[in-house]
Amino acid sequence: MEFVVQVADGSHAKYAEEICQEIYLSSLERKTGIAKRTPEYIISKMRFGKAVIALTEDGRFAGFSYIESWGGKKFVANSGLIVAHEFRGLGLAKRIKEQTFILSRKLFPDAKIFSITTGAAVMKMNYEFGFRPVPYNELTDDPEFWKGCEGCRHFPILQSHDYKMCICTGLLYDPNEHLTIHHPGE
Repeated sequence: MEFVVQVADGSHAKYAEEICQEIYLSSLERKTGIAKRTPEYIISKMRFGKAVIALTEDGRFAGFSYIESWGGKKFVANSGLIVAHEFRGLGLAKRIKEQTFILSRKLFPDAKIFSITTGAAVMKMNYEFGFRPVPYNELTDDPEFWKGCEGCRHFPILQSHDYKMCICTGLLYDPNEHLTIHHPGE
């Protein structure tokens, strides 16, 4: 099966509800924490060119991810990576992650890129792109970022540890640690 993986724009707003539903169902199935997002939030990411969407050749939703800058654009979070159930196991998550990483580097070339996850597959992909595990105090201290965790089932753990520890693993890509910028697929 062929997929089109591209930077999302306003024309993709029609998929926002489906994306939110897929994120929610995945969090229930995996019994992990995934921050809930509203369709309006997802649409805003699309309209501002801060999201990557994967579609089938016939236009069905297949996957999604978005980016957000924090701490005065010193940090960029890669978030919301999701692949629709029927398209899992085809390597699509890696293609979406790759395009999200490239978009992050393009829009915010000097920013540290981070991801927090409980998923082994996402951790493995991040390692391949040069991310390393870090304690939360190396991630953004922007309180607005941590508000995004309020929809996660594990938020009380994060809160009780003063936003310094949770179930998720923090992963960081610092461009200053890499002599050359690696763009996978080139």
